[in-house]
Amino acid sequence: MPGALPAVDGLHFYSGDPTSANSGLEKLAKEAEAAGPCTALLNAGDYQILTLDAPNVPKEELKAAIRWRLKDMLEFHVDDAAIDVLDIPGDKDAPTRAHSMFAVAAKNQLIAARQEQFEKNKLMLDVIDIPEMAQRNIAALFEAEGRGLAMLYFDNAGGLLTVSHGGELHLSRRMDVSLAQLQNASESERADYFERVTVEVQRSLDHFDRHSRHISLSKLLLAPNGTGNGALQAYLAANLYLAVETLRLEDVLDISGSPELISEDGQQCFFLTIGAALRREEMAL
Repeated sequence: MPGALPAVDGLHFYSGDPTSANSGLEKLAKEAEAAGPCTALLNAGDYQILTLDAPNVPKEELKAAIRWRLKDMLEFHVDDAAIDVLDIPGDKDAPTRAHSMFAVAAKNQLIAARQEQFEKNKLMLDVIDIPEMAQRNIAALFEAEGRGLAMLYFDNAGGLLTVSHGGELHLSRRMDVSLAQLQNASESERADYFERVTVEVQRSLDHFDRHSRHISLSKLLLAPNGTGNGALQAYLAANLYLAVETLRLEDVLDISGSPELISEDGQQCFFLTIGAALRREEMAL
C-alpha cells in the first residue's frame, strides 16, 4: 500500500563456504518457498573497485576505454577481468566539469564459478553485486531530501564507509579495522581502533568535501555492529564536524515478520544481505 515501508518477509541462514560446492545453495534450493531471481554478493577480497576520471568517449566505447585504463592498475591481468562501471553523478549546475566513475573488476573465473553454483542448484541468478552497492541501497532509505549521507559498516572484512546522494554512490572507502577487533578489544586497544577509524573517516570526508562541494552531508550513520555502538558513536561525534547517529533498520523497514532483526547482532549479520535485496536497477558484472 502507498507509504508502507518495505517489508522483510523472512530470513534464513545457511552455513557453508561460498567458494565451494558446500555453499548452502543446495539447502536453499530445497527449502526456499519461492526460488525467484537471486542476487549474489561478492566478498571484499573478490573484486577491486577503483575511482577513475570518466573517459570522453561515446557510451558504446566506455567499457573498452575503462578496460584500457585499468590494465596497469589491477592485481590480475585485465584480459582475465569482468568489468563494470558506475557513474558518479557530477554537479548539475556545472555540466562541463569532468566527473568520475567507479570501475569494478573481478576475475572472470570467479564470476563463472558463482554462476555455475546457482545453475547447478537450479536457482535463477539475476545479478552479482558488491557490498558498496548493497550499503548504498540502505543509505538511500535514510537520505534527507537534497542532502548527502555518510554510512559506516563493519564486518570481519573490515570497515566500509560510503557516501551517497540522490540514491547514488559517490564515495567508497575500506578500512582495516574489523568487526572482530571492535568486539574483542581491550580498553587500550579500543581507543586505538577508535582513533584509526576516526582519522580514516575524517580524511575521506575531507576528500569528499574538496571534490563534491555541491553536496552537503546531513550526518554519518553507524550501521549495527554488535558492540552497542554507543562508545564509537560518542567518539566519532566528539571528533568529527558531522552529526553521528546509530542506524536502526526498523526506522525504514517493516521487520515485524523477521524476529532475527530485533537484536543488533541480527541486524549486523543480515545488513548487506538486506541491502542487496533492496536492489532495483539493472547492473551486473
